[in-house]
Amino acid sequence: MTALPSLYISHGSPMTALQPGQVGERLAELAQAMPRPRAILIASAHWLARQPTVGGALRPETVHDFYGFPRELFEVRYPAPGEPALAARAVELLDRAGLPTMLDPRQGLDHGAWVPLRLLYPKADIPVVPLSIQPMLGPRHQYEVGRALAPLREEGVLVIGSGSITHNLHDFRAGFSEENEAPYVRPFIGWIEEKLAAGDVEALLDYRRQAPFAERAHPTDEHLLPLFLALGAAGAEARAERIDAGIDLGFLAMDIYRFSAR
Repeated sequence: MTALPSLYISHGSPMTALQPGQVGERLAELAQAMPRPRAILIASAHWLARQPTVGGALRPETVHDFYGFPRELFEVRYPAPGEPALAARAVELLDRAGLPTMLDPRQGLDHGAWVPLRLLYPKADIPVVPLSIQPMLGPRHQYEVGRALAPLREEGVLVIGSGSITHNLHDFRAGFSEENEAPYVRPFIGWIEEKLAAGDVEALLDYRRQAPFAERAHPTDEHLLPLFLALGAAGAEARAERIDAGIDLGFLAMDIYRFSAR
């Protein structure tokens, strides 16, 4: 079986589910361009835990982990099945790599998971297993989690990290728009693209010191950490392909990355 790529997706606002825009178009195109996976393992920036935790539900619920949005959004469901056997396999791989992992038999799919999955595979007919991230342990830990899970790509599993390439929600009140972009966004995403193209993993792992406007683009780490997981899952010689999906609201860059072996 040909190894699948791994993906990093900027999932944007929950409203992306109803107003998919450019990211919806790009994800639909991406699904058509890739082999169909037998299952999906997705790490969302919205499921945080102190140690890696894998969702083992047979029928994971659609979690509406937000408020203040239209009623229509709360009625959206993504009824994909789970796959307990894949959850157990992920736990096995992480434990073997020295990353003690828990299994949660009740965890559902938060909007960082179901919103992009609904755009990739709208029929919800591919089993999905969620995975937590560890915001206190930093990029290198998340990269090692991805490396431990790399064998899944050769087993027909699509590994996805879902976050946001820039994520500073304080800027909702800053007056940015499509006509008035936040000045830090393009320098930051350009630096990420440059380092990924060069395969400079060490610089990327040290992004908070080295990247321009890093703390402005990410006051906290959690929305960029899934990038490192997806990068790690692609293997040591990963090739990164950036897919431009625009900049929402003038400050939320919607970049998607497809990582594949060179």
